[in-house]
Amino acid sequence: MSRIMLEVPDETLLALKLSPEGMGEALCMAGAVKLFEMGQLSSGAAAKLAGIPRAVFLSRLAEYGVDTFRISEEQLRKEPRLA
Repeated sequence: MSRIMLEVPDETLLALKLSPEGMGEALCMAGAVKLFEMGQLSSGAAAKLAGIPRAVFLSRLAEYGVDTFRISEEQLRKEPRLA
């Protein structure tokens, strides 16, 4: 696993009332949600990036204004179990 280090101003941590660990978790979740929303990560991959179970990730999407499931009418027709 790769580790990425990020500098965050102390003022930002104070304004958000987060510890450095809490800020790391918040940034991972926000990044995972955005990458999922853009279609660049599956929900499973995004959940792994966020460090939480997939079911928890999916349930928290609404907090970010992101739809849990996105399926087009064409995709629905192609999936007999969903039709």
